[in-house]
Amino acid sequence: MSHILILVVLMVLAAIGFRMGRSRSLALAGGETRVLVSLPGHYGAYVVLWCVLPAFAVFTVWMVFEPSVVRSLVISGLSDAFLSASGKIPGLIYNDIRIVADTGVHAGVDREIAAAAKHYNGLQTISFSGLAVLTLVVGSVGLWVGWRHLAPAFAARQAVERVVYIMLIASSTLAIFTTIGIVLSLLFETVRFFELVPVHDFLFGIDWSPQTALRANQVGSSGAFGAVPVFAGTLLISVIAISVAGPVGLFSAIYLSEYANRRVHDTVKPVLEILAGIPTVVYGFFAALTVAPLIRETGEGFGIDVASESALAAGVVMGIMIIPFVSSISDDVMTAVPQALRDGSYALGATQSETICKVVLPAALPGIVGGLLLAVSRAIGETMIVVMAGGLAANLTANPFEAVTTVTVQIVTLLVGDQEFGSAKTLVAFALGLVLFVVTLGLNIVALAIVRRYREAYD
Repeated sequence: MSHILILVVLMVLAAIGFRMGRSRSLALAGGETRVLVSLPGHYGAYVVLWCVLPAFAVFTVWMVFEPSVVRSLVISGLSDAFLSASGKIPGLIYNDIRIVADTGVHAGVDREIAAAAKHYNGLQTISFSGLAVLTLVVGSVGLWVGWRHLAPAFAARQAVERVVYIMLIASSTLAIFTTIGIVLSLLFETVRFFELVPVHDFLFGIDWSPQTALRANQVGSSGAFGAVPVFAGTLLISVIAISVAGPVGLFSAIYLSEYANRRVHDTVKPVLEILAGIPTVVYGFFAALTVAPLIRETGEGFGIDVASESALAAGVVMGIMIIPFVSSISDDVMTAVPQALRDGSYALGATQSETICKVVLPAALPGIVGGLLLAVSRAIGETMIVVMAGGLAANLTANPFEAVTTVTVQIVTLLVGDQEFGSAKTLVAFALGLVLFVVTLGLNIVALAIVRRYREAYD
């Protein structure tokens, strides 16, 4: 039983309410819209709000509290003797009941578990029926109330806009609190990590081995959490990526904005932006199966020892991935430079290339720098390409032909599988995440500062 069906029926009811509200407003005005304070569509929208908002609030509250209520009813239906004999906590028993209920397989299952599964299915049926009836009843009542409020002198537009205004404020507030929650979740766990490992050991240590060792004489026997190799690998791959994306993206933008005609511009730019829509795992396949072997074979031809997974392979493919960020933003800011500046340069005898270098690029520089920093932020946060082409080894090296790792890869590695969120091995992932958050936030702040500092206003 899908709860989406209830929402679909509610939307149909809302559409009916819109038609009823619009028709009633026209009927009350005798067909003369100039008599109405608001447009007929605003009266229909007012009825829709009365229909949808209360019903959706009921639907949301029900969906939030339904799982805990059903769980408590199912667990309370089990005998104390069974709970004691099973040796499991109620949560695990409830999971077993849900599995039996979902699969419908009762053969070989404890009789009380099978009975509880039937009870669970019955409660789910009752819950769905009750939710459907209650939601549609509330929606119908709201539709009738909104319909009854309509009058030619009623300012429906102001009422609708007031509700929309409140919804916009609520959405922005939710986004702000979500951001605060993310930061606090990182901060609290990071503080717990630094209670176990000193800050200077983490930020300035050069030994990274968070796994538990098997022998006491190994580096990681007590855990080594020096993150400098991880930060160095992240920086190396990001530098390679921006070294690829920067020139290619900027030159592409110069061509599209200054040299290409409108037809070429409108064809090539969307094709370039398709790169931004390709899943990163596909880039990872491309890096692992094509770019990395090509770099290794080329290096062997010149007598250079290249690892099967290298920073160069990951960086090059990551640079290809972020080309649209540089190209699209640079193209937009250069296109926004007033044509009068170009005409003035041409009038003074400058060539097109001189005009681009000495007029267009300086005028568009803040936006170009902002695009480059945004691309760097995107590269720093990439994971799949590095996992598949860069490796997992935390090497402190500046050699692009060796395998390195990044912050995001280590976070994924540390949090894979069953974890105990009380050990330094797991908590260090939050410390890495906080550092990554601070770095990317800093890059965005610098980009905004550059744009605001050097932005030029043109008439």
